[in-house]
Parts: sequence; structure tokens; C-alpha cells
Amino acid sequence: MTSEHGASLHGDAARVLRAWTGPTAEQERLRARYVRHLEGHDDGVFRGCVPDHLTASTLVLSHDGARVLLTLHGKARRWFQFGGHLEAADRTLAGAAEREAREESGLVALSVDPVPVHLDEHVVPFCRPGTGDAARPVHHLDVRFVAVAEPGAEPVVSDESLDVRWWDADALPDPELTELVALSRARWGEASD
Repeated sequence: MTSEHGASLHGDAARVLRAWTGPTAEQERLRARYVRHLEGHDDGVFRGCVPDHLTASTLVLSHDGARVLLTLHGKARRWFQFGGHLEAADRTLAGAAEREAREESGLVALSVDPVPVHLDEHVVPFCRPGTGDAARPVHHLDVRFVAVAEPGAEPVVSDESLDVRWWDADALPDPELTELVALSRARWGEASD
């Protein structure tokens, strides 16, 4: 571990992922893969762990759950939820996801659910792979959370984004977001009952 905070973050990530149950067989398979990754890598929560490392992201819902706030990622040039790499000062996965959402959306008042809603492993072509055995493509092991914005919340475009925009939850710009949005809205519906 690189620091006391790093050990705390690693421990939180392992605890959260061991306790969480994936809503589908594929999500459960990913959960088990993430846990094995953390068991095998003391630095598995940081970008220095190549070729695979955890990231944290947040899907922001409008207060009524009808819209989602997405960012047009500067490097990928695709619409995504807010998120990114974990940092040494982060103490929890949910805290890292909330920090990323606030930084990238400009929204100060967010209510973040501390329980993950979705996992996604994806290749990141613009991240550099390591050398030797670690030379395979970099994979982000993304742990996704859901947050709700206050009524009338107005986002601000950050330096990392080309655009930030509210989208109707039934008219998403990328079909790959469909499962994340559906699970997030279901979680929101449970919380608002």
C-alpha cells in the first residue's frame, strides 16, 4: 500500500464488493472478478496497477428520475456517466464516485447512494499499458453508483468534458447505458417509495 488512505480505500473497496450482490449472473461474475483482483493486488484501486485497476463512477438522475445527466468525454468522445480514477485522498469507493461526479458536473448538492448499482469492465484504449506481462490493454474495473440531483440543478462543463447535458432516460445517446440507467432508476424508485 502506498499510504494509510490507500489501505483504507482498498479495504473499503474489498468490503463493499464482497457485501454487494450483483443483480444478474453477469454482474455477479464481475463482482467475483473484482474481488479476486483486489485480493491479488494491494494497489488494485489505483491507476498504477496495470493493466487492470478499479475506477468509480456515478450516474446522476434528476430529482424525479426522468432524466440522466451525462458527460461527453473529452478523450473517448462518447457520452458517459461521471467517473474516473481513484485518488490517494479518497477514503471510500462511494466517496470517490461522488468526488468525480461533483468535479465533472459542477453540481454541489448530490445525494449519492453508497451501495453500488452496477459494475462494468472495459478496455481503455487511451490508457497506456505496462511492459512485459502487463503489456496487455488496460481495463477499468468500474464500480458504478447512482446519485440524485436537486430540482433545477444546472450542470457546468469541466475541463475533462466536451459537453454536459441532461438526457431523457428513455432517449439515451448510447445504448450501452441502458442497463446502468434501468438499474439506477429502479434503485431511485425503491428509495423514493
